[in-house]
Amino acid sequence: MPDNTLSTLEKIRIKVRRLTKSPSNAQITDDTINDYINTFVLYDFPEHLRTFSLRRTYTFFTQPNVDTYELNDLADNFLNTCINIYGNFYVAGQKTIYSQNREEFYNLYPKVESIKSIATGDSVTDDFTGTLSGVPILRGHVSFTSIADNNVGMAMYDVPNDPNDGEGTFAGDIGAVSTINYTTGEYDITFSSPPDTDKSVDSQTVIYAAGMPSAVLFYGNSIILRPVPDKPYAVNFEYDIRPTELLTDASQPLLSQWWQYIAYGAAKKVFEDRMDMESVQMIMPEFKKQEALVNRRTVNQQSQERTATIYSGTNGNVSGFFNEGGY
Repeated sequence: MPDNTLSTLEKIRIKVRRLTKSPSNAQITDDTINDYINTFVLYDFPEHLRTFSLRRTYTFFTQPNVDTYELNDLADNFLNTCINIYGNFYVAGQKTIYSQNREEFYNLYPKVESIKSIATGDSVTDDFTGTLSGVPILRGHVSFTSIADNNVGMAMYDVPNDPNDGEGTFAGDIGAVSTINYTTGEYDITFSSPPDTDKSVDSQTVIYAAGMPSAVLFYGNSIILRPVPDKPYAVNFEYDIRPTELLTDASQPLLSQWWQYIAYGAAKKVFEDRMDMESVQMIMPEFKKQEALVNRRTVNQQSQERTATIYSGTNGNVSGFFNEGGY
């Protein structure tokens, strides 16, 4: 049975001291070495290697009539914890179409705005209430526009609030708090100035039919679903996590095997900060060797998987133009 005490932060730090010929705290402190080690673990390691051991699955549940889910809203600091998202999304167990290209996605699911006149200005009235006829309304795609005197255009646009309340407020040319209910279409808006006489007050909205999502767009650190969910559905996807920081002397990396690779990576960063490029070149062969050893487990794991071909079944994409890669 392997001795796990060989792979602790303390042992990694000792290895870094030996590699950099820095046996004394007067040359470099333990805290400084720990910073080099954790900088390599958190930021360099996952970019050098995407190991199978760091792959996880994540599940979240949709909210009715909410189409967009920010990564950091799924879990605390998820954007920094997750370093790569894969294209194998499942909704209620069904494989979805996946895209990272807005043009392709919205060609399939266009956001066509419906523009309607809801009132006519009289140079006095600035507050308007009513109910839009086309519902439900897509969150984040509602605006009310008109023209004030001196031919000055006015536009207010919605800012979605808590998805559980189904309501949004407005920013832009507003004179008081303005609201919209996305499911009923009820609105109460106040412009910063009264619309001019005989000038139309227009609503611009995107109307949709809700249902079980069958397509996903991952763009701008957001997950966008189509159709817009009509109720809670489990959405499941794979992602790579960032390796865990080593905080105490007894801390160990996820796999004990990684300890020498981490030590060489930290030593390399020490040499780089010292501008000792000769020493960097001297340790590079062993650094690359350790990198290959760490990656071997992933290579062996993936070698057991059959190579995908046009005959090995569908992957849930349409016309072959949606990629399965991460970001």
